Amino acid sequence: MTAKSPCAHIDVITAVKQPKRHECEECIKTGDRWVHLRTCQICGATLCCDSSPNRHATRHAQTSGHPVIASAEPGEHWLYCYPDDTYAEY
Repeated sequence: MTAKSPCAHIDVITAVKQPKRHECEECIKTGDRWVHLRTCQICGATLCCDSSPNRHATRHAQTSGHPVIASAEPGEHWLYCYPDDTYAEY
């Protein structure tokens, strides 16, 4: 984790949740495709990014109130906080 993150939501993340499977849980149900994946740092759901047609990660954050996601893409090590619109590397 970062020494000092840019927001309180990211500060509470002590261990980054990794995706259980490299697929959007919601797109699989509907047979849709995704561009990149993000993992919710509260519940561990892995969902598609805003470049994907369904924007499931953002929709999940809005409906659940879960504020922080992590990139689920190999080689990417960042967190994003929806309420504060800020990133932090880990």
